[in-house]
Amino acid sequence: MAQSDDMLNDDDYPAYTMGRAAEIVGASQDFLRRLDEEKLIIPFRSAGGHRRYSRYQLRLAARAREMVDQGTALEAACRIIILEDQLEEALQYNRDHQCRQQAGTA
Repeated sequence: MAQSDDMLNDDDYPAYTMGRAAEIVGASQDFLRRLDEEKLIIPFRSAGGHRRYSRYQLRLAARAREMVDQGTALEAACRIIILEDQLEEALQYNRDHQCRQQAGTA
């Protein structure tokens, strides 16, 4: 597989410019900047200093936009999403740990 194929399949590859990211999410560029201020998504920076976003970051931004559209304050939406993400990571860690334990006892 070519390196470019790896990048296209990588959810963390910063493929999207701020303008394109805002278009995909259905939000303004200012909204994306505010998500950065709230530490929900910290965009990658190109060599020229331009913000670049990954698909994973766009999913978080879209979730934040949905919550804000439903009346949740931006700060609260960001905190909820961060906590949900941390919980999912912890649950995945526990699942992996249990599988390793079961494989070791089998």
